[in-house]
Amino acid sequence: MASIGEKLRLEREMRGVSLREIADGTKISVRFLQALEDGRVDVLPGGLFPRAFVKQYAAYLGLDAERLAADFVAEHGEPRAERRPSVVPSAGFRVTPGHVFLAVVAMVAVGLTLRRPAAETRGAKSEAAPTPVAAAPAVLPTDRVYPLPGAGSPSAAPADAIVITMTAQQDCWVEVRADGTTVINRVLAEGESQTLEAQGEIVLSVGNAGGLSLRVNDRPALPLGRNGEVRKNIVITRHNLPSLVDQERSAATDGRSG
Repeated sequence: MASIGEKLRLEREMRGVSLREIADGTKISVRFLQALEDGRVDVLPGGLFPRAFVKQYAAYLGLDAERLAADFVAEHGEPRAERRPSVVPSAGFRVTPGHVFLAVVAMVAVGLTLRRPAAETRGAKSEAAPTPVAAAPAVLPTDRVYPLPGAGSPSAAPADAIVITMTAQQDCWVEVRADGTTVINRVLAEGESQTLEAQGEIVLSVGNAGGLSLRVNDRPALPLGRNGEVRKNIVITRHNLPSLVDQERSAATDGRSG
């Protein structure tokens, strides 16, 4: 059975990500990341650091960070609690009856000092006027309120939206950012399809370019690459759609439908 370190390395290699990229993104040194993959916990800092490293590594790859961190603890055991040095009182200080008497006098003085302001504060609170309730702002006849009463709900996505459908011919890791937001970052199983939509831009990264077929706005797209090839940051916009569509397959499909 593969160790947690081996699982992390396989997931990283499948995505075409280097240790340096993870180090730059997580601020964990390459030396510690390499030790984590090799299962050399003796190289890692003590305490909770190894578990935190696993969580950051897994989160960077889009994996279940909490589950992998728990599996790592089960594999290597709980971290040892750090021992804190006990505080030893100075041998040169000795409590005398005079010290006790002075401490009692000081406590009584402080209590009398605090009692009077507290009473004054309670009196001030009882005399305070109630807070007036703020009146709602009036809407003048010339004011315009949006949305207007009776206006319908926002229309559906515009006709020029970008819609892609990904179908995995083989197991394939994909990451898609739609209009700047990551909407998927995982492995598509063989035969699985996923449809996504954006208004301005889609950025696609794939770990097995030959194992993924793509349709853009219901048109077959050109192959993304060879089996096992890693392609990163393929930008899809309305302007470059014609260059991505497989014109021959698209024309054949239109002919059959006609």
